[in-house]
Amino acid sequence: MSTPSAVPNDAERTVSSDASLSDAAVELFRRRGVGALAEKMGIVIDEMSAERAVGRMPVDGNTQPVGILHGGAHVVLAETLGSVAANVHAGAGRVAMGIELNASHSRSAATGWVTGTCTAIHLGSTLTTHQVVMTDDRGRLLSTVRITNFLTDARDR
Repeated sequence: MSTPSAVPNDAERTVSSDASLSDAAVELFRRRGVGALAEKMGIVIDEMSAERAVGRMPVDGNTQPVGILHGGAHVVLAETLGSVAANVHAGAGRVAMGIELNASHSRSAATGWVTGTCTAIHLGSTLTTHQVVMTDDRGRLLSTVRITNFLTDARDR
């Protein structure tokens, strides 16, 4: 595992300075970054490999009108972690595209940070599946998300 000392672009703002990154994750962040939405949501990547990813996001700024973390924000954090992990697995010249995602919300959060821990369930040549468990600052389960990505050759846009 490496640290993100030479990661350019948006990844500089979304990857923790002491993150644990696989070499493939560092290369992916150099090529493509993490994405503008992750930055807007305040997501911070603390660990990234194809097998495991950990990231966190503040509740503040990502709430529903009633003051609790928006369910869609859970999904944005989960999809960020699962999709980036799938792209790390896919490697250079390939891309992971989400084809299925489901979320089950168990508890709400009104303050603090939410941490997502993403674990690979299946890493194949054409499909990946990751499970992301979201917890609050006290370690309580907030939601569980499963994401499946299709791996294919990258196309010029």
